[in-house]
Amino acid sequence: MADETAFLGVESSASGRRWVLRPADDRLAMTHVQRHGLPDAVARLLAARGVGVEDAPDFLEPTLRRFLPDPSHLKDMDVAIARLVAAVRGGEPIAVFGDYDVDGATSSALLLRFFRAVGARIEAYIPDRIVEGYGPNASALLALQARGVKVVVTVDCGVTAHAPLATAAEAGLDVIVVDHHVGEAALPRALAVVDPNRLDEDSPHGQMAAVGVSFLLAVGVNRALRVTGWYDDTRPEPDLRQWLDLVALGTVCDVVPLTGVNRAFVRQGLKVMGERANPGLMALGDVARLTEAPGTYHAGFLLGPRVNAGGRVGQADLGTRLLSTEDAHEAVAIAARLDAFNADRRAIEALVLDAALVQIGSPAEPPPVVVAVGEDWHPGVIGIVASRLVERYRRPAFVIGVADGVGKGSGRSVRGVDLGSIVIAARQAGLLVNGGGHPMAAGLTVEAGRVGELAAFLTARVAAQLGASGPDNVLNLDGALAPGGLTMDLMTALERLAPFGIGNPEPRFALSGVRSQWSRHVGTDHIRCVLTSAGGARVSAIAFRAADKPLGRLLSDPSSPSIHVAGTARIDRWNGRTEVKFQIEDAAPATS
Repeated sequence: MADETAFLGVESSASGRRWVLRPADDRLAMTHVQRHGLPDAVARLLAARGVGVEDAPDFLEPTLRRFLPDPSHLKDMDVAIARLVAAVRGGEPIAVFGDYDVDGATSSALLLRFFRAVGARIEAYIPDRIVEGYGPNASALLALQARGVKVVVTVDCGVTAHAPLATAAEAGLDVIVVDHHVGEAALPRALAVVDPNRLDEDSPHGQMAAVGVSFLLAVGVNRALRVTGWYDDTRPEPDLRQWLDLVALGTVCDVVPLTGVNRAFVRQGLKVMGERANPGLMALGDVARLTEAPGTYHAGFLLGPRVNAGGRVGQADLGTRLLSTEDAHEAVAIAARLDAFNADRRAIEALVLDAALVQIGSPAEPPPVVVAVGEDWHPGVIGIVASRLVERYRRPAFVIGVADGVGKGSGRSVRGVDLGSIVIAARQAGLLVNGGGHPMAAGLTVEAGRVGELAAFLTARVAAQLGASGPDNVLNLDGALAPGGLTMDLMTALERLAPFGIGNPEPRFALSGVRSQWSRHVGTDHIRCVLTSAGGARVSAIAFRAADKPLGRLLSDPSSPSIHVAGTARIDRWNGRTEVKFQIEDAAPATS
């Protein structure tokens, strides 16, 4: 059972949270030490995450041999494979219709690379976010058909595109949907709908991102081509492992649980990414000043935002083109454009966020769901702004930009609230023009005159899922350390637990009884500081987006008493130097 005693006596921190030590079975931890020879810290963290003794080796060394499912276990997968094999063997043109975010770009690039490698005729189509919106549209599908395309594979979209896919079916175009978003009982008219989150699907792998499902499709098609004798001395069988870097990037950036097959995808894919074989990823790493072996942090916060930037505020197909090109010069040019678009995105995001915060204000008790609405807010940044609102208010948040009488909205969630199902319910209730998503993120289109009605619907549904207790205001920690305890030996041991994400949270520790010896503002609203212990040990630290919050004020006040600081530690490698740095999430006076 969880120990509900406030850890280090922190009942209400600078961010208003109660600190609780994450429970761990001490006997299980000791068994991990004895059976597997693990350090105490690693063993306790495994126990706290519920990893059993027999499961520990696979958790610490996740392999595709162990976790990759048979593609054919997914409904409609064999139908999709058979049609694509026929297209490859018959020389029929294929098109990939992808979403413009990282999951869509990596899925599209993966299939482009695979089908090119097996000798297929293939192209990609990425819709413009502003002009065409999310997902397949009839005019684009019919235009592809007019160019001679016989088969279209939609990736990271399509499961809710009933009208466009009905038009395509009536025109005789074969469409294969490869998606991971929550669908409805009635599926769209398509040759095949491959989605682990179909309501009639019994797959245990619903946590996969679209790029994971796309990889399974490639595995299945590759296997079927092998059986038909397609490969020979002049046309060798490709090694699909070379594209796991794309699978890792899309999986991390779509913020899906890093458990089971996803854990294997990311662990093995980061190794491939470190080999720098993909010209686009290599160029992107260079403009992002990535100088060390990539991890989930680099994928999620350095590479992913730049791939996303084209679809958000620039040219929608740039991410797919970057990740699928073999031309190093083209890759360098596209990476530079995406880096510039990312800077533009940050500036636009800041403006929209400021306007949203003014609109919402500082309520003593935020509503169950935070909804911000503005005229002409750029649809490319509303999802990021929604994430920032979740961070600030710890509530699910929707940001809706209205233009020409139509609102385009994006939502982000908190643990325990399934936004995708709520948005689908709103569409079924007639409140939306379109909408869908998965538990942690959703998108919608709504008539401007119905935004108020929609907000009331969202509030009622979110409140019902949150329950009487409201959102979770607990910060779980894995233990307490002194700054001197953040050694390279400890960090090396903790790296065995990576990759970190939903389902396997990064170890979070408290540095107890420290002082912020020195601090300054960096960037727009970050606080960099040096934390020192009574014994003189010190560690460099940073608190992101904290300058205007109680956390930032506590860290910046030179008269602050001894404090407890909570956060995560990382190894920082820069200019030949290696040191441990601490990322601060929360803090509280040590007297509390």
